[in-house]
Amino acid sequence: MLDIKLIERGLEKPGKTKGGLATAMGVRPGAVSEILSGLRLIKASEIPLIIDYLELNSVPIMGRVGAGASIEPEHEQVPPEGLGEIELPFPIAEETVAFEVSGDSMLPKYENGDIIVVYREQRHPLSSFYGEEAAVRLKTGERYLKTIERGKSASVVNLTSFNAKPIVGVKLEWIGEICVTLPRGQIERLRAKAAARSRRAARGGTK
Repeated sequence: MLDIKLIERGLEKPGKTKGGLATAMGVRPGAVSEILSGLRLIKASEIPLIIDYLELNSVPIMGRVGAGASIEPEHEQVPPEGLGEIELPFPIAEETVAFEVSGDSMLPKYENGDIIVVYREQRHPLSSFYGEEAAVRLKTGERYLKTIERGKSASVVNLTSFNAKPIVGVKLEWIGEICVTLPRGQIERLRAKAAARSRRAARGGTK
């Protein structure tokens, strides 16, 4: 069952309205307000319609993250809204962004072209990430996908990879906790499915 807060967050997106959602669901306008107030339950058949209209499974791709390669955001020319979106096979409740993996230093776990979905805001202190893989942005601006290890002091870390020399004694600006990893092959299938759905919707709109 969809969480009401997830629907409310979706309705805050530009262009999303209760009336538009009701139309997408094929219900009378007041039904959406009843759902939000707890007076009406969501039917199982309505869940995918709500997800599609509110784009609850869409995550913006905000650039690349280096697994071996050094990604410098100022050279990427990424617009504020990102490079596009990836549709997950399920809705996601938290504010998230996605990055495309660039490089092969994290093989065999992460391949070039994979997508990682991370929490937009850092939710935990640095020390809680020791020993974990994460997307990181250095104070100097570079962005990596690495394993975070304790440094010589509390303010610096070492970044390690499976197949590259460690980056030692650096300070982090941001840590993106990984919540979903999408292999390149799965991404291609998801995009093909989304494209097919868009074509069907376009054909339906011309009738």
